[in-house]
Amino acid sequence: MKNKIFLAILSGLLLWIAWPPTPYTAFLLFVGLVPMLLLLEEIMQSNSNRKGFLIFWMSFLGFFIWNTLSVYWVYNSIKTIGALVAIPISLIPYSLGPLLMSTACWLYYRLRKVAPLGWSLAGLVCFWIGYEYLHQSWDLAFPWMTLGNGFAISHSWVQWYEYTGVYGGTIWIWLVNILIFLICINLKKQGQKKHRQRLVAATVLAVLLPLSFSLFTYFNYEEQDDPSNIVVVQPNIDPYEKVGTISTSDQINTLITLSKKVAQPNTEFFIWPETAIFDEKGVDEDQIRSSNYYLQVQRFLYPYKNANVLTGIESYKYYSHDPTPSSEQIPGYNVFVDHFDAAVNIENSARVQFYHKSKLVPGVEQMPFGSALSFLKPVFAHLGGSTGSYGKQDEPSVFYSQSGIGAAPVICYESIYGEYVGKYVLKGAQFIAIITNDGWWENTSGKDQHLDYAKLRAIETRRWVCQSGNTGLSAFINQRGDVVKQTKWWTQTAIKQDINLNSDLTFYVKHGDYLAKAASIIAFLIIIYLIVKKYF
Repeated sequence: MKNKIFLAILSGLLLWIAWPPTPYTAFLLFVGLVPMLLLLEEIMQSNSNRKGFLIFWMSFLGFFIWNTLSVYWVYNSIKTIGALVAIPISLIPYSLGPLLMSTACWLYYRLRKVAPLGWSLAGLVCFWIGYEYLHQSWDLAFPWMTLGNGFAISHSWVQWYEYTGVYGGTIWIWLVNILIFLICINLKKQGQKKHRQRLVAATVLAVLLPLSFSLFTYFNYEEQDDPSNIVVVQPNIDPYEKVGTISTSDQINTLITLSKKVAQPNTEFFIWPETAIFDEKGVDEDQIRSSNYYLQVQRFLYPYKNANVLTGIESYKYYSHDPTPSSEQIPGYNVFVDHFDAAVNIENSARVQFYHKSKLVPGVEQMPFGSALSFLKPVFAHLGGSTGSYGKQDEPSVFYSQSGIGAAPVICYESIYGEYVGKYVLKGAQFIAIITNDGWWENTSGKDQHLDYAKLRAIETRRWVCQSGNTGLSAFINQRGDVVKQTKWWTQTAIKQDINLNSDLTFYVKHGDYLAKAASIIAFLIIIYLIVKKYF
């Protein structure tokens, strides 16, 4: 048992050390799952009559260590409600992913009972990708720990994400780990030297071929010249002081002052962070042109004839008929209201464009599974959201400037969804604007991981990413995934950059998460087979 526990802990620690934002350790992803595979094999070859139980909970131990050490910062965003409540709530994101990962390992054990080792390992990869795809699709979505995200620091290694997305990285990691695992178990066998040599050769090729292709692409990639001047602003307003402490007008004045310091006559977009225009009551979308906040922005834009302000805003909208599922009826009236964590594009004309955040954070911005968990609303109210009452739109939409430039308004958490960001590009986005407020997590690795993952969106879409964080980090990322310019944490500043617009579509943008969907279908069919095999 001590050896099993050691292997589980070793696997969890190796994956954590390899995970962003730790530099120069991504190569450990190629061996991080080997101890786990050896653990599973040891249990399956044992005489225990509790093999399924041991596989599930031993693998959970390793994956729990990896996940908890990597996303420990979740606790920081909720600790203000008190440790007694914050700790058990934090255990949800810490444990949910590992539970699904352990389920994939348990399914592998069940498949191994009726299929050869090679086919079972292929099934394990499908089960794992199926879990990752589920964890980005259901109401409790939290795809932060998708294995392919692990190369976000070493982005030059995965330039082929423009064809596969992050699920290509998941397959790469599993392939190399499985080959090394097969070498390890082969070492215990006598008289199979040639087979072992073939496995070693396959492992070397599995690492070098994708890596060589990626590095060749990275060093030979050239952007087409189509410059546009963009300004990104970081106002550095404490998220806990945005309400009541500093007036909305003063916050906008801060943003305007910072913008003017670096603005040019040809600046096309000023990008302000999530909820930069924040009012406790919100802003009525239908009446925004009479809002003092809107007029402030209009006066600022007057000298910049082609400029736009793309900013986050807390807004609401009334409905007298056809209310949405998230809207609430105003007591005593046949009128419904929806509140949004939104983005708005304001320009030198009367046109105003809105986008309502679609990928809402479970609990904070969207109550999972409707009314079933409504009893948790008072707890989630302390997480910086609106206790699951935000409205949303189903599909992304693109903001277009008067000069025809298409910008993707990606709000915070949405930036970790590769296929969803790709849909902006399909609809005409020529660059990606990520507006976020990472101050809830304080100065932890959460903000660094968020920026690192944005590099992968740049590669997948071959679009510049312009990220505006309220308290940091803000940055410009080019089409290769390089951070060209970056701000410091908790610093009030603005930065500008001439970026290159792009209208070409990558294979991944056109086809989305096709690898994940195919693997999920295969996993589902295997599960049906296992059920039929067991009971019929």
